[in-house]
Amino acid sequence: MMPFSHLTENLNTLAKQNLYRSRRIIDSPQGIHLQLDGKSVINFCSNDYLGLANHPAVVQAFKDAADVYGVGSGSAHLICGHSTAHHALEEELAAFTGRERALLFSTGYMANVGVINALVGRGDAVFEDRLNHASLLDGGLSSGARFKRYAHADTAHLDKLLAAATGNKLVVTDGVFSMDGDYAPLPELAQIAAQHDAWLMVDDAHGLGVVGKHGGGLLAHYGLSQAEVPVLMGTLGKGFGTFGAFVAGSEVLIETLIQTARTYIYTTALPAAVAAATRASLHIVMTENWRRDKLSTLVARFRCGATHRGLQLMPSVSPIQPIVIGDSQRAVNFSKTMLDAGFWVSAIRPPTVAHGTARLRVTLSALHEESQVDGLLDALMQAGAASS
Repeated sequence: MMPFSHLTENLNTLAKQNLYRSRRIIDSPQGIHLQLDGKSVINFCSNDYLGLANHPAVVQAFKDAADVYGVGSGSAHLICGHSTAHHALEEELAAFTGRERALLFSTGYMANVGVINALVGRGDAVFEDRLNHASLLDGGLSSGARFKRYAHADTAHLDKLLAAATGNKLVVTDGVFSMDGDYAPLPELAQIAAQHDAWLMVDDAHGLGVVGKHGGGLLAHYGLSQAEVPVLMGTLGKGFGTFGAFVAGSEVLIETLIQTARTYIYTTALPAAVAAATRASLHIVMTENWRRDKLSTLVARFRCGATHRGLQLMPSVSPIQPIVIGDSQRAVNFSKTMLDAGFWVSAIRPPTVAHGTARLRVTLSALHEESQVDGLLDALMQAGAASS
């Protein structure tokens, strides 16, 4: 038997189950109009919620910083990779989130795995929402702590699990859930965590920039302080339109992560030019409230139109608007029909979502127009009829 010969069989099994994933090649900047495999399409599957990934001011900030710092950061933050641009961005993110300090990570996945592993280990316990992002689940599983999952947004279940736990306790949740688009019940989670002497960690990747009067995210929306939510993680590749991630919290938390988070210590810092670009996008996030206002208008229009057309939506007020299809192959066919009609909407299948809940994940951007949303809704109706 040849080494790794089972891999071919595994790939064939994925294909037979309609779970095989393929990449598509984009030949244009990110935005609502994309050149995909030589075809112009309207993009409804990006996390660039505020339309900043190709904003002229953000692009120019990147170019100007690249002239100063070059392209690569050269090393890890703790060796020679921590620039003035990195440091300034950390200070601005701390002020933006109302936390004492912030710490940049190269990716959101690395931030979540690194933070959880730095805070809990053997003898401790970590409690996670069943629908948490894979990076949060992987962080909990790899930490060595007792790993418990509570039913989605079920605070009574979490309360029961916490009451039976010993050692250090960390509660971990998404803020806005990436595949369903709903909000975590953060005020209740914060109260229960405090009652059981547990820390609460929130991954607000899909809330920061999008939710809150000035884009402060779900914690700002609920008015939750650093004391109530000691660990805040945010990504920069969604609402901010750039790349990377950060963790914000107390002085002690950030210094602990600098000293012990392996995914921070043992990796190259993100390019200084990206940090400079993010500083520009952060300014836009805080000052151009019209982007959030327009998003809210588009979300309401989409939901009203979808309901009127009998499409099965989930209870989401965020720019993430999933349409449940159920069967994986039907979801793939649905997505392909939409693409043929000029709309790119991704089919999301297991294991990203539970079996039997394959869906189209529609995401809206502040750059979309109402006419494009209406066109998407009409195309969804036609695609649904064709895939029945």
